[in-house]
Amino acid sequence: MLKEFREFAMRGNVVDMAIGIIIGAAFGSIINSLVSDVIMPPIGLILGKVDFSNLYLTLQEGVIAGPYGSLVDAQEAGAVTLNYGVFINTIVSFVIVAFAVFLLIRSINRLEREEEAPSEEPNTKECPYCVSVISINASRCPHCTSQLEA
Repeated sequence: MLKEFREFAMRGNVVDMAIGIIIGAAFGSIINSLVSDVIMPPIGLILGKVDFSNLYLTLQEGVIAGPYGSLVDAQEAGAVTLNYGVFINTIVSFVIVAFAVFLLIRSINRLEREEEAPSEEPNTKECPYCVSVISINASRCPHCTSQLEA
């Protein structure tokens, strides 16, 4: 049983999938940093110095009564919060990841189409007399028996 499991785990697809998951997790953390540290601060500045990671709605006060200066303060006080700013950051992260995957798949599909598209010379032609499809090497049409030019 251990030998079968080792064979299963070492198959190319399983190893490729594991590598993909590891790379995907690293890519996700890069995208999260890109969104929270690079993209959202200028957007927040344009919208009036808004820090999206601190946008929340207090549903229930915590042990220490509000108002709270930040989301971290509210959570430390035990307040129940609806963190819509974090949700906005997550949506932006998802859109960026989805767009990057789209570009990757698009380029892979383009490469596959280029590989599949070797142009072949036609091996048939139409008879000029009866318009039947015949071999390109034919000297006489098999349908109407007309003599064809070479």
